[in-house]
Amino acid sequence: MTRWITCIVVIVLNLSVCAAVAGTSGKEAAAVAAAEQWLAMTDEESYAQSWKEAAELFRNAVTQVQWEQSLQAVRKPLGKLISRKVTAKTYKTALPGAPDGQYVVIEFASSFERKKSAVETVTPMMDKDGKWRVSGYYIK
Repeated sequence: MTRWITCIVVIVLNLSVCAAVAGTSGKEAAAVAAAEQWLAMTDEESYAQSWKEAAELFRNAVTQVQWEQSLQAVRKPLGKLISRKVTAKTYKTALPGAPDGQYVVIEFASSFERKKSAVETVTPMMDKDGKWRVSGYYIK
């Protein structure tokens, strides 16, 4: 009987871990899809649209004009996108300088016409309306 109870406990624990991992994986996948759609706007130089589609937190931190000027100065000189691949994604509920929430920090290995090797870090968050939207973008 003790062996039977131990087996049931182990099975329940394994199912709990699997459910937690599946939940996080689903969130990461949805966040990556949102990040890729948003990045496509920057690739097409639709800078105003990328600002409008960003998270409320992002829009409150940077004006549309500031965002457009930043991308004109930093992203446009790199030229057209050649390739982009997800290299890391991490689900987080807290980030420095940001309110607690649901975030996924995503790193992309990217290549552009005039910068063969770059790392783009995109951080989508679950916005108030329940949609994943980009709250941060950094390229180096």
